[in-house]
Amino acid sequence: MTEKSKKYLSDVLMAIDLINEFTIGISDFNLYDKDRKTQSAVERQLVIIGEALNKLRQIEPQIIIENDHQIIGFRNRLVHAYDSIDNSIVWAIINRHLEKLRLEIENFQNE
Repeated sequence: MTEKSKKYLSDVLMAIDLINEFTIGISDFNLYDKDRKTQSAVERQLVIIGEALNKLRQIEPQIIIENDHQIIGFRNRLVHAYDSIDNSIVWAIINRHLEKLRLEIENFQNE
């Protein structure tokens, strides 16, 4: 694995950590839905995750990240179709998918 690839994996983990930090104390969707500053911060980190995985895929196609196509696709929606983003989808990503992605990335880092 190249140093650049390691950096992209690290960027994903840092973005996940920041999302977790930004959402401390936000225990349910209604709180998240009312907090535009947190929404903006979380969406920015999701963009970084998608972009890092896209670049990783370009330079290390043999590294397979489960659901990377969907993650990159969601990044594209955040950037190009920002006005169609449903906060409940972002909330579901935060609560159902980020920890699994973290574990997957950490496994690659430990190889």
